[in-house]
Amino acid sequence: MLYKTAQDWLNSPRKNVLFFGMSGLGKTHLSNMLRYGAGWFHYSIDYRIGTRYMGEYIADYFKSEAMKQPVLRDLLLSDSIRVSSKVSFDNLTPVSSYLGKPGSADLGGLDWAEYTHRQEQFRQSEIAALQDTANFIDRAQRIYGYQNFICDTGGSICEWVDPDDPNDPLMADLAQNCLMIWIKGDDAHTAELIRRFDRAPKPMAYQPAFLLGAWTRYLDENALAPDDVDPNAFIRWVYAQALAHRQPRYEKMAAGWGITITADDVAGLTDADAFVALIAKRLEDQVQSA
Repeated sequence: MLYKTAQDWLNSPRKNVLFFGMSGLGKTHLSNMLRYGAGWFHYSIDYRIGTRYMGEYIADYFKSEAMKQPVLRDLLLSDSIRVSSKVSFDNLTPVSSYLGKPGSADLGGLDWAEYTHRQEQFRQSEIAALQDTANFIDRAQRIYGYQNFICDTGGSICEWVDPDDPNDPLMADLAQNCLMIWIKGDDAHTAELIRRFDRAPKPMAYQPAFLLGAWTRYLDENALAPDDVDPNAFIRWVYAQALAHRQPRYEKMAAGWGITITADDVAGLTDADAFVALIAKRLEDQVQSA
């Protein structure tokens, strides 16, 4: 790890951390607290994906939808209007809208081939954005003078690494540059995440093998053809399975490459000093339990 002991962490003039875990447990809340309250540089993986790596895909998708409307089509062809997305740290809707959901076209779904094509675009984009972390650490300090750095990852980071491989290249690169911190939820947090998702289901990215297995089971268990699937029903069904699939992967990532804090820990933090003290305590606990 980048900081092997509490003293290493406390004495370091530059503190680089990476938060991972399920969306909704406090990664971005904590990142914003450190960013606005203590001047840490906030590198959002999802924002990088939506602007640098998938921005053109998203814009082209919006344009293709606009071209279906006669008035907008004429304006686009005459170069009279501009169609683009407005991705921000707080608004990643264009990314999830582009990812889409598989199922009936009449219900807003994508056919399976197009859906998985977009999933693969996202996979490649997220890996590339994660690989940019070291460059942004350097830029944050060299150009802007930031000493402390946060990499705020998406929930799907665990889908693209092999947590059982101590030599996984992406994990090795990230751990060399940041302290990897898992924000862990308990059963109550998981139940709340499922309730939230059920109220407002949104597209997510999944490991290809997991996704194909889930899709096949869903079709078989419900005796459905792909074109008859209600897209929202499917992504609600698969979400709870995704949480169960991801939890042990996060746990192995933390055990092999970093430390663990809880969502309740995050909720109780009030400022950067409290965060620094919490991480020191977790590092100390880890050394003592080794």
